[in-house]
Amino acid sequence: MVQIKRLQEAGADIIAVIGEIDASSSIELDLAIAKSVGEGFKKILVDCTALEYISSAGLGVFMSYIEELRDKNIPMVLFGLKEKVINTFDILGLATLLHICPTKSEAMKLANELSV
Repeated sequence: MVQIKRLQEAGADIIAVIGEIDASSSIELDLAIAKSVGEGFKKILVDCTALEYISSAGLGVFMSYIEELRDKNIPMVLFGLKEKVINTFDILGLATLLHICPTKSEAMKLANELSV
């Protein structure tokens, strides 16, 4: 089960992911990112501090936005990933395709740099 909360801070839309993202709950993540883009946010941060598990379907959601966000010049930065979650990203080579930071402040700083 997953809970997804959105809050806005310093011009960024922060999507907090709580719990596990699997095939059924990845739809909620997809909708949250789509809303951020649709509402015109120029910076998207994904708070993964409470993300316990992510399946390939969840990873696919992030992958599906890489090109669109690049085209629209919208940085998406993930932060606070637990070791077992980041290992999943590393194994699949996604850590090189996505922006990942250890903390929220570093993620915000990177998003600001990338959105210039």
